[in-house]
Amino acid sequence: MMKVILYMAMSVNGYIAQEDGDTPWSENEWKSFSQKIKLIGNLIVGRRAYEIMKNHGEFEKIGNPLAVVVTHKPLQNKENIFFVKTPGDSLELLKGKGFTSALVGGGGKLNASFMKENLVDEIYLDVEPVVLGKGVKLFDDGEFEKSLELLVIKKISKDEIQLHYKVKK
Repeated sequence: MMKVILYMAMSVNGYIAQEDGDTPWSENEWKSFSQKIKLIGNLIVGRRAYEIMKNHGEFEKIGNPLAVVVTHKPLQNKENIFFVKTPGDSLELLKGKGFTSALVGGGGKLNASFMKENLVDEIYLDVEPVVLGKGVKLFDDGEFEKSLELLVIKKISKDEIQLHYKVKK
């Protein structure tokens, strides 16, 4: 059974990025996110998040994990970056490569699609001490509703917290 973990940093008001995709998050948050990726060994992202991470050299910074990009654009697989069409396809690919856990890392559209398909088991939210007036929401609007059970509240720094939830199924 594949365990699916959604991990996002967000503003206090629920945005995971500014409108242009920029993420004004702290080094502490980036370190926390990177550690989780290294522990799991993979990262599933949407095409826009992939482009932003690629353009900022972020895959290198997190040790080039196996990355799966969910997109409808026909893109060519690279060394350790694979392109698939659906959330289910991403999990099948990771299962086929021997993974037992998957880490979903945004954006809002991808997060919502995983929730709609009832695929998420746990959610980590790193809450940053910032309020954004506009931006990318944690979840795009959609036909889904989930109840969560709070497992842990952890202080990442003086001003940042991490919320760890289990998705009730």
